[in-house]
Amino acid sequence: MRAAAASPSALAGIGLTLGAVALFATLDTVTKLVLGTVPMLMALWFRYFFQALFTTAVLAPRRGLSIWRTASPWLQLLRGLLLVTSSLGAFVALQHIAVAEFTAIVSLVPLLITVLAALIFKEAVSPMRWLLVVGGFSGALIIIRPGAETFTGVALLPLGVLVLNSCFQLLTSRMVRSEDPLTMHLYTGWVGTLVSSVALPWVWTELSAVQWGLMVIMGLTAAIGHFLLILAFERTAVATMAPYMYAQIAFAVLGGWLVFSHTPDGWSLLGMCVIAACGAGGAWLTLRQTRSARQALPEPA
Repeated sequence: MRAAAASPSALAGIGLTLGAVALFATLDTVTKLVLGTVPMLMALWFRYFFQALFTTAVLAPRRGLSIWRTASPWLQLLRGLLLVTSSLGAFVALQHIAVAEFTAIVSLVPLLITVLAALIFKEAVSPMRWLLVVGGFSGALIIIRPGAETFTGVALLPLGVLVLNSCFQLLTSRMVRSEDPLTMHLYTGWVGTLVSSVALPWVWTELSAVQWGLMVIMGLTAAIGHFLLILAFERTAVATMAPYMYAQIAFAVLGGWLVFSHTPDGWSLLGMCVIAACGAGGAWLTLRQTRSARQALPEPA
């Protein structure tokens, strides 16, 4: 992994990845702050509307109408519905759960994708990778702690978000083989905007200047964060980037401490470390398997 990260392109990809996850942690922190004073469905609409508006403003002048061309409109719709439903679940969860703990559990997405790929696409999964999956979910259980006096059913909400987000990522991995990632990003923003608009007339309320500012921050951090991640994917391998994506947990801990004066307890910190270690281990296995496959290819004549 050190060798893979040595090239300027890979280093740029790592830097973009760290910037993206810092923005995502900021998005979750600001969202939790906003939900204390703004109706949840209204905040959801603003989150997608500003993202869609920003994405269109950046892409439309450069690509024109071609940016809207897609070979899979129904899959674009399904992908957008998965993400907006995941966001709704995240908004509900963040009203009751600290940002750091929520982020750690949702970081299990790559490990859950391993399970879904095995069940749905019958992909072969090594015993070591299954062990990492079990370890990652053990970390989530350490954070949630079912049976503890402080446990409530709300603590299970991040697991629902995790499943939806994993389905979204799995569908994305299949669609990028034939679709432009930027077109996919554009459709995601507008599908989320249209779906969340349904409830807007019934939840609309007047906002203060501060609330407007926080709403804009939500939209911009979501849009720019996804753009940075797309740019990172273009510059380096996913396996090289993956360990650095777990830095979002650290950014979430920092955001929760600065804004809400929340510090995770010892058990939660242990669970976060287990999840990050298992996720990084899964990325290392992917990188090793990729290198082995390349070395096994015959030399060109």
